[in-house]
Amino acid sequence: MEKIAMGLLSFTPEEKDVKKLQETIRHYSENQQEVLFLWKEAEDMIGAIGVHVDDEEKQITIQHVSVNPSHRDNGIGQQMVQALCQRYESYEVVGNELTDDFLSKCK
Repeated sequence: MEKIAMGLLSFTPEEKDVKKLQETIRHYSENQQEVLFLWKEAEDMIGAIGVHVDDEEKQITIQHVSVNPSHRDNGIGQQMVQALCQRYESYEVVGNELTDDFLSKCK
């Protein structure tokens, strides 16, 4: 799934550089507090949402949100955020400097 995740994250402006993208994927795979979820519809992976999980503070920080351009404007990003909120229902879900604006639109 690494190549699919890289492909989805490459749609975000901050992850255009291949070395930066590889570093981001490595960061998610090597750190237990970092989780990258893929969103699947039918047989296609069409979105990715990456988070930092702080169990001590009971807080989830959304670090990346990416949706395949051909599936944008269909509410996929919002559905991913809602699914994340349900999965971590006892946690506060916040954004970072890259995802804050998007997250505020989802609430």
